[in-house]
Amino acid sequence: MGTPVGMATLAALALLLCVSMDGCAAAEYKVGGLDAWGVPPSSKPDVYVRWAKSVPVKLGDALFFLYPPSQDSAVQVTAKAFAACHVSDPLLKLEDGNSVFNLTKPGRAYFTSAAPGRCRKGQKLSVDVPGADGKLLKPSADDEAALKALSALPPAAAPSEALPSLSPGPDDDDDSAASSMALHRAAGSALSLLAALILMWL
Repeated sequence: MGTPVGMATLAALALLLCVSMDGCAAAEYKVGGLDAWGVPPSSKPDVYVRWAKSVPVKLGDALFFLYPPSQDSAVQVTAKAFAACHVSDPLLKLEDGNSVFNLTKPGRAYFTSAAPGRCRKGQKLSVDVPGADGKLLKPSADDEAALKALSALPPAAAPSEALPSLSPGPDDDDDSAASSMALHRAAGSALSLLAALILMWL
């Protein structure tokens, strides 16, 4: 039987390790931050390019697409389909208005709308998913073509110049909320671990 002090110390260490490593629970990110999934407005034509650069997704995380189910959809496509806006044969298609895609493979993941014309108007997203070691995979030729497609969108939906980093702004509230959600989930996992440890020590 363990002492109360020993149990408390062990639980505290487990919680600290869990939260500091941010590896106890996967995070779920709402695509676009405060904006719903849709054709980018002229005031923010590069909203999905910016958003993808601002969210530190990792293997096991999930992307959440929010949109009116009767008007839109979210599909995961190949790099080639993304570059050409071919949405007739997606890898996965969701149309319920609350679509969640789990990031289960390292590499670049591609998403767009299957509604007619929306992909070509900039409603498309590419996200880099690092491997389990945290390193990004080298882009393939298809990935490079997909990146070029982002810069070749019509003027009304063309991304802005290169965005190496983003400073926090009013549109970043959801990003901090997502980070907070991840921490809360990690804490929840740690509490579950604490309960299991207490049972072991009793």
